[in-house]
Amino acid sequence: MPYLLNTWYVAALSSEVTANAPLARTLLDDPVVFYRTAGGQAVALADRCPHRFAPLSRGRLVDGALECPYHGLRFGADGRCVFNPHGNRNGNGTASPPARAQARHYPVRERYGAVWFWPGDPERAAHTPLPGFDYLDPRENFTTGRYLHTRANYQLSADNLLDLSHFQYLHPETLGSEQMASGVVRATVAGDTVSVRREMKGEYLRPMLTQSFNLLYGERADRELDVHWMPPGLLTIVVRISESGLPETAREAKSAHWLTPETAMSSHYFFAFGLPRAMGEHGAELVSRTAQSLLAPFRDEDIPMLEAQQRMMGERDFWSLRPVMLPIDAGAVHARRIMERLIAHEAQSGTERVSTAEHAS
Repeated sequence: MPYLLNTWYVAALSSEVTANAPLARTLLDDPVVFYRTAGGQAVALADRCPHRFAPLSRGRLVDGALECPYHGLRFGADGRCVFNPHGNRNGNGTASPPARAQARHYPVRERYGAVWFWPGDPERAAHTPLPGFDYLDPRENFTTGRYLHTRANYQLSADNLLDLSHFQYLHPETLGSEQMASGVVRATVAGDTVSVRREMKGEYLRPMLTQSFNLLYGERADRELDVHWMPPGLLTIVVRISESGLPETAREAKSAHWLTPETAMSSHYFFAFGLPRAMGEHGAELVSRTAQSLLAPFRDEDIPMLEAQQRMMGERDFWSLRPVMLPIDAGAVHARRIMERLIAHEAQSGTERVSTAEHAS
């Protein structure tokens, strides 16, 4: 499956990457290993020793370097071999590392509680800023994140998030209401960003939402849902809920949803929330409780449906199945077309995937 390469993807939550043990993760079909140096810097290397192709993620961290579990070669943060225990050519029981003993190093940045990696041209990464999720800046916000693995293509997850009408049917006891499917929906495109707004008036919300937004259960409310998507699969969802007919009472919550391909038929789903530190202890408790309460419908309802879709599709291309399109699908179709255009343009411009085998040659 072709992927967009010259872009930033979320690879892990910051809390998943430690200096105690390496983290193995398949990203865009390639095995990658993450760890932290003694100084706390996040590192991403190809998870394949260039000597006999053992998974480096099964090794251990020694003095800030990653030791291969098979023959003991150690690799530094730039991917170069820094220790070779075989031979005695240095007079100390070690030998100089072979010049070609180097694992591919991926550009990495860390922000918004996540470790981001760049699978394309490293030189372009240096000049490309991370996308903005300022509401997750921990200096000004209480933040928390969660991770879920999904046995479905990452674009199916994007489709799911760009059409929230499914709340009525898939999440009837938590996020949905009888008014969801009949809400007013508008999809717009600005450059490579897709936005979808859904408005519901006079809704009867479920207790999970009334408690989170400090509303009386059983009273009607007005709800606005804004979904903003940008390549390759980075979304912000803004929820505004007010007492019905009283927009001045609206409360707002933002969440980030980051989708990263694992393979053509599986993906990594990260979501995160932030609330201003000015809210004090209530904000810290609320952001944690909100993330935890949403974990259940995502894990127990969304993911089983996405995985069932993928099983029905198998390895067939989405468009080859000639899906019936409804007006609610406009945002998802725009996002898919943008990705197709960007991937095709990248291929035409000569960007090629660098395999770990090629890097080691």
